[in-house]
Amino acid sequence: MPHILKNNTLEIHLDLPSENYRHARFDWTGKISTLRFHNTPLESFERADGQNAPHVGKGLYNEFGIDRALGFEETEMGGWFHKIGVGLLKKNNSEYRFDRDYEIDPADFAVNAEAHRVLISCRSKTVNGYSYLLNKSIELNDNSFTINYYLENTGKKDIITDEYTHNFIAIDQEPIGNKYILKFPFQIKPELFEETVNPEGKVTIGQNKISFNSTPKEPFFFSNLTGNELAKASWELVNLQSKIGISETGNFKTDKVNLWGWTHVISPELFIKIVLKPGKTTEWSRTYEFYTIH
Repeated sequence: MPHILKNNTLEIHLDLPSENYRHARFDWTGKISTLRFHNTPLESFERADGQNAPHVGKGLYNEFGIDRALGFEETEMGGWFHKIGVGLLKKNNSEYRFDRDYEIDPADFAVNAEAHRVLISCRSKTVNGYSYLLNKSIELNDNSFTINYYLENTGKKDIITDEYTHNFIAIDQEPIGNKYILKFPFQIKPELFEETVNPEGKVTIGQNKISFNSTPKEPFFFSNLTGNELAKASWELVNLQSKIGISETGNFKTDKVNLWGWTHVISPELFIKIVLKPGKTTEWSRTYEFYTIH
């Protein structure tokens, strides 16, 4: 059973590490599977074409090292490397891919659940000189909640990675379209995007906002919306029909913001870079706020 954080405004269902999703991509300490604001559903799925198998994303799932898993390059074929927040993965190919199936040796997890707060710890084994301790707390407030991260390098090698939350969102299950507006606190620079996938031309890029002229039937994707420039880690999504807004704000600067979506889902992603020497620690947070618009 998921642990439920609930007050008069918000309801959050958090799948614990041993529950439901137990695959190789997303962090097992951060599986927010259900999100409701005044009983209005806000979460969606990675896929809506009948392929919502247990290994795909939903709700608010985060991930460490989407492009580069910890220690993958120096691991021999058939050996084990780290996926932070999951455990050890067995190397079965010369190139790491986040969407590939891997055999998993799970990390050690501990959970301390309270009425309005959950603390989950993930302690890794030591392999190839790498090891870590990840602590994450999810704390519920009146109309917001905060995810606090603590990462300690307990190994002998530098930890170089990144982390983001793959926000699978659809407000009141409304398809993505002209009722949605996505805003950023920085100037969007399409000429500096690393990748642009907008096959139907239904996504409109403004100076600091993204809108839709109709509902996209094909997936869309834009990478590096800041053009490698440091910016405030924040986005705001509003639905003009349901009159509901959502924002995510990190307490860090970001130089990488991606956007992915489809007919049924929109996912803005704020990345944080992590470079951690042995024996050192780092902390960061993400706060989600929810409100009605008039």
